Amino acid sequence: MRRFLLLSFLYSSLLLLMFSCKTYQLTDVKPISNSEKEVENLYFSSNEDYVYKCQMEVYGNDISGILIIKKISKTTHRVVMTSDFGNKMIDFEISENDFKLNYVLEDLNKKMVINFLKNDFQELLRQKYPVAESFENENSNIFRSELNTKNYYLYFNKENSLLTQIVYTRNRKEKINFSFEAKKPTFAETIHLKHKDFKIDIKLFQITETE
Repeated sequence: MRRFLLLSFLYSSLLLLMFSCKTYQLTDVKPISNSEKEVENLYFSSNEDYVYKCQMEVYGNDISGILIIKKISKTTHRVVMTSDFGNKMIDFEISENDFKLNYVLEDLNKKMVINFLKNDFQELLRQKYPVAESFENENSNIFRSELNTKNYYLYFNKENSLLTQIVYTRNRKEKINFSFEAKKPTFAETIHLKHKDFKIDIKLFQITETE
């Protein structure tokens, strides 16, 4: 648990450690007619359990555990993280607009830590994206979605139509890059979540697969 104690300390220093992000721009793309009005991230749309080995790197500190994500209603997921030995560390229910904390280990019960998890998982589990613009490059169809000051760029592989990447930007600055490796639209075998303005890197690796 010593590494988790470091997590709260590191987050208390985030405002001092932030570095600037470049404006996000698409390159080597061309606009296409906007035939799609909405696109979706379906990787967490099944009612089965999604179970991953979770590896987190937070400012050079490695944290690992088991992450379980389950859709419990049309709009809400339950997220549970345990240690490698099965001890529960955090348990919460989350939707696009709501967050309910069911349990958190005392060492993790810090506002900055909870907000980090809430914000990241709200973005990861967001399903529907209204389309503002459409583009393409050699390998992908790319859709820009605009929600208030947030913009999302969703990349779909042209060959199999699977979602491979989501770039989340705010005020035109890249914030989080989500990349996916998948064989079907409802389950990603690996997920890589990389922050651009914080030294935080999260990798999820399949343990069990949904049907």
